[in-house]
Amino acid sequence: MSSFSLGLTVVLACMAMVVTKYCYFCDISNLGSCVSTTILCGEEEECYFGQGSASGLGHITNRGCVEGLYCGREQSITYMETTYSFITQCCEGNLCNDGPPGPKQVSPSLPIIIAGLSVTLLLA
Repeated sequence: MSSFSLGLTVVLACMAMVVTKYCYFCDISNLGSCVSTTILCGEEEECYFGQGSASGLGHITNRGCVEGLYCGREQSITYMETTYSFITQCCEGNLCNDGPPGPKQVSPSLPIIIAGLSVTLLLA
């Protein structure tokens, strides 16, 4: 193995130790959908999809990053001078909050992807 391949393998292995998570983000909206951007979450944060309702009114939604202790909790928020009952539904994995939570989908994790790249480089 060349020193370049060995160095690249070591760098990739070290990158696997750094945990980063990207989530979709959009502000609160009552339109049912929003134009999302991606954001980098903190170490202790999870991706979430939030949904709220108020008696006699439609739903509001948003998405982003939230500390894990707020996952699944109901809270009151005010949007356009109306108080909504709002719940944050968290999910696991990068960009997992593209819509309301459904059946869990398994996506390849970063360490598995890096291991595959490392093996490919070793065999090359």
